[in-house]
Amino acid sequence: MSVLSAQELIDRDNHAWEEIVQLFAEGTNTYTIWPADRSEGEETLRCLQVSTRSYLGAIAYEAGGICLDHGWITLLGAGSTEVYGDLRSWNGLQSQLPVKTLTGKLLVAYDAAGGFFALDTTDGQICYFAPDTLEWEATELTYSEWINWLAAGNLQQFYETFRWQNWKQQTEQLEVGQIFAYYPPLWTAEGGGETSSKQVVPVTEAWQLALEKS
Repeated sequence: MSVLSAQELIDRDNHAWEEIVQLFAEGTNTYTIWPADRSEGEETLRCLQVSTRSYLGAIAYEAGGICLDHGWITLLGAGSTEVYGDLRSWNGLQSQLPVKTLTGKLLVAYDAAGGFFALDTTDGQICYFAPDTLEWEATELTYSEWINWLAAGNLQQFYETFRWQNWKQQTEQLEVGQIFAYYPPLWTAEGGGETSSKQVVPVTEAWQLALEKS
């Protein structure tokens, strides 16, 4: 199969980016979009081989990354100084970071609790590595449906057992590539957002755990 160039993957007539920006603007969850360097966006498109008429392609091309819900969720794009890694490095498409990858899944986001979102390349749906079960769980959402959920879904309900009273303030103070490690861990009977102490650690520590359990 021939590899398409970035210019062939940029669909000027059916570019999904404007629709995505409108979704976030009209949504209920906070967000910050870090713009992508044009050459990095083009290279990310070429590596992924997806068109900008898709949500994944548009974000890969236009966004360096997107931080959502007071920085609780980090959505990967083409790369930015404000985001740890990008769609290429996290998925071994261009090795810029010492990150091991998963087979059959494209990592697309991580969260402050040590959870990870990935696109299952078999069924085209998003799955979530849950830090309270240490298992990949189906969301039954396509990538575009999941982006809609990030913009306007009830994230508080989804993360209710992971969070604590002043989680917003502490999450906003995290530096790039940092997340919370819980003790006792969330996957134990004693672990929980309110009951566990938290320590700031690199997201790669949680990723190593996800790889071991996958």
